[in-house]
Amino acid sequence: MTITSFGENMVIKEAVSDHEITLCWEVMKLLRPHLVREEFLFTIKEMQSEGYRLVFIEKDNRAVSAIGFRYLQFLFNGKHIYIDDLSTLLECRGKGYGGILLEHVHSIAREEGYTTVTLDSGFGRHDAHRLYLNQGYKMSSLHFTLEL
Repeated sequence: MTITSFGENMVIKEAVSDHEITLCWEVMKLLRPHLVREEFLFTIKEMQSEGYRLVFIEKDNRAVSAIGFRYLQFLFNGKHIYIDDLSTLLECRGKGYGGILLEHVHSIAREEGYTTVTLDSGFGRHDAHRLYLNQGYKMSSLHFTLEL
């Protein structure tokens, strides 16, 4: 499903088909190096059955940037969109693709009547933090994890 066109050879698409999901492997592997290629399609499809959406920018038959998100509801901030993943191929960084995908998710949130978009980001991801701050995000909490 083509969502938006940015000229002849760049479009934003939602990854629905097996081919579209698989096209996102390279860009998502950069962000999540622990992923196993043979499990990627199954994992994304399982997550999609739980409400996860994967949107990507396709340029020249390649996913150059991708964003994964879902709708959540918490007591502290109500209904919101949570961004799980945002990644851009190394050679495509600095071209505004991440910002385009964030704006796309912001538009979806507005259309759905949501007033908040949230995400977590690793401490050392300074370029990502700069993007989020430039997009108007505020650092509002720390995320804690306990591995069992």
